[in-house]
Amino acid sequence: MTSLRISLGYELEVRGRSREVEQQAFQNVIDQVVLGDSLGFDTAWFVEHHFTRGFSHSSAPDLVLAAISQRTERIHLGLGVVLLPFQSPIRTAERVATLDVLSGGRVEFGTGRGASPLEYQAFQRPFEKSRQIWEDSLDTTLAIWRADGEPVSRSNEFFEIPDVAVYPRPVQQPHPPVWVASTSLEGYLAAADHGYNLLGMTMVKGIDDVAADIAQYKQRLAAAGFDPASRRVALMIPWYVAPTRDEANDTAADAVLWYIRRQVNLVTPPDYYDARHATHRVLGQLAAGMPPDEAMATLREHLMVVVDDVEGSRKALARIAEAGATDLIIQAQVGGLAHDRVCDAMTLFMTEVIK
Repeated sequence: MTSLRISLGYELEVRGRSREVEQQAFQNVIDQVVLGDSLGFDTAWFVEHHFTRGFSHSSAPDLVLAAISQRTERIHLGLGVVLLPFQSPIRTAERVATLDVLSGGRVEFGTGRGASPLEYQAFQRPFEKSRQIWEDSLDTTLAIWRADGEPVSRSNEFFEIPDVAVYPRPVQQPHPPVWVASTSLEGYLAAADHGYNLLGMTMVKGIDDVAADIAQYKQRLAAAGFDPASRRVALMIPWYVAPTRDEANDTAADAVLWYIRRQVNLVTPPDYYDARHATHRVLGQLAAGMPPDEAMATLREHLMVVVDDVEGSRKALARIAEAGATDLIIQAQVGGLAHDRVCDAMTLFMTEVIK
């Protein structure tokens, strides 16, 4: 039995242009989380993206999770993440607290500033000030919840909180657990300075560099006065398990490569270079440009994806735990995989891989 908590992660991809395909994709992921609730998955995480046709239609994850909350009993509901710069902290506090009430206190509050200049343009926020807006928005959202229904006043150039009391209050006191998403060491350390839990991925750098960043995150937690053992580190990885590796590859390789190529272009634009390896493009970009067989070999080697049998999946789990993660978020629904295949893989994972 692995020590990792196992969760589900969703971009909510839609491979097809019709309204019917789009609507079915939403129904499929809701049904999958209902299955995940019965299988024992810890949390269902939904991203927030805008204007990413095909790759992610998850522009209102709180609404999807609200629907899921009424069909599930125990699985936690992860906002992974709320893009704080694009709305008032009042709206963030209201909507997340409402979801916490509807779910009976099951919300995990993931936060981030986003990586898309187009989103900043559309929501009329300066991309160059994204970190400042995110920090101010998060501080204010938490202040609203800690006020416990008493009036709050905050003012800056991006929002105004004019001595108002905000309701409802979240079920969890003083507020749901706070997570910060990042793909950079800088982001990891910023999360550690405040004692926030960490949402990461191996897709950009690969497991070895991510492990090095996690070690520095934990060192920074301790330096900031937080017990590293009390904080959680989750890694999100596309994952498909089947009875044999050949079957896994035949079923999922095309879907995984479709997803990776779109994700890499979103998270790491063409001119992006990792700060610690300035002369080399990050692993995700390298793999995205390779022929399919070579790309899959590279992605597997660095645990950027796992497409394998039960034994191979167990070995991957051990490697992730060794890297310092406490949680694994598997993207079982990735790249438009057929719904029945996703459900089969989820069941196999929870009945065979982690037993």
